[in-house]
Amino acid sequence: MKITIHQPEHLPWLGFFHKIAIADVYVILDDVQYRRRYFQNRNRIRTCSGTQYVSVPVVKEPRNSSLIKDVKISRDDPRWKKRNIKSISTAYSKAKYFNHYFDSLQEIYLKDFNFLLDMNLEFIRYLMQALNIKTGFVFSSSLEASGHKGDLILNICKELKAETYISGVSGKDYLNLENFEEAGIKITYQEFYHPVYKQLYEPFVPCMSIIDLLFNYGDKSFSIINGIDVPLMKKVFL
Repeated sequence: MKITIHQPEHLPWLGFFHKIAIADVYVILDDVQYRRRYFQNRNRIRTCSGTQYVSVPVVKEPRNSSLIKDVKISRDDPRWKKRNIKSISTAYSKAKYFNHYFDSLQEIYLKDFNFLLDMNLEFIRYLMQALNIKTGFVFSSSLEASGHKGDLILNICKELKAETYISGVSGKDYLNLENFEEAGIKITYQEFYHPVYKQLYEPFVPCMSIIDLLFNYGDKSFSIINGIDVPLMKKVFL
């Protein structure tokens, strides 16, 4: 049993799906602190002028007061949906596989979600299906595990009877290896070397939303995530 744990992001990047694909179970970390101005409510797309964020406005609460699962989508300006849809269409309408995915993405954007988590998960499910990733998932909020950072991760692993925990490289900074060894749980670190593929515009810019790859490569996208028949950047991405 190999598990990985990650906060749900909005239209996540390639490394997010690579990490899920190499696990048996993806634990959706939904009951930890929401992080402002990060990738939980936004991500980047490649445009003719560089990069651009597509963002979901959220209800602002006092700092450090909201768990991810409780963050609500703001209704102050409903035009954000059409802006995101237009930005994606403008950036990718000339991509080879644009018509394979755009209508489904647009349909999700136009749904009436109250919570950011629900929207993000709808996108993640659809994108996993598009990539043919069949990893199962479970919400951390449905578990009894508690603790902070490394302790929380260890307790989740114990509760799910994990044999291996797949961590991001940054886990080296806060995971206690001895505690995992005592629990009989192996830690492996995801080594994701970003593939260099042909985008609509040059030069190549890494770390875009997965939709950048899907629009350009369609059903070949998963192979590219795994570095098959494409050059790779030399650094390991977090």
